[in-house]
Amino acid sequence: MNNSNNDLNTLTQRFEMGDLFAQPCPSREILKHVCSRWGVLILIALRQGTHRFSELRRKIGGVSEKMLAQSLQSLTEDGFVLRVSHHLVPPFVEYSLTPMGEEVADRVAALADWIELNTLRVLDARNKIER
Repeated sequence: MNNSNNDLNTLTQRFEMGDLFAQPCPSREILKHVCSRWGVLILIALRQGTHRFSELRRKIGGVSEKMLAQSLQSLTEDGFVLRVSHHLVPPFVEYSLTPMGEEVADRVAALADWIELNTLRVLDARNKIER
């Protein structure tokens, strides 16, 4: 067996690195959480600072309460979002990015920026196909 750094043939190496193309790979679930429509928008919104649930719902147009709650729960479980419950009257919950969440949010924001900057090009490509 070749022991070079580029050889990822051992089970341990493949598990540590992740294998998005393998059906049982846990990295697929993480990718789904981070790259879902709501996951992307949550991560980008939280780059601007801590938000309450209701603030996030207002900021992210079109998201239902259920989808926002599910997406926040997934991102929290993955370690990207910190959920802090304040036991006051009335009680409220705040969400913010963890250090790992800041890392992934920066990468997601770069993709979102590219999409925003190239929307007209994409729409032009769509129009050419529809003609």
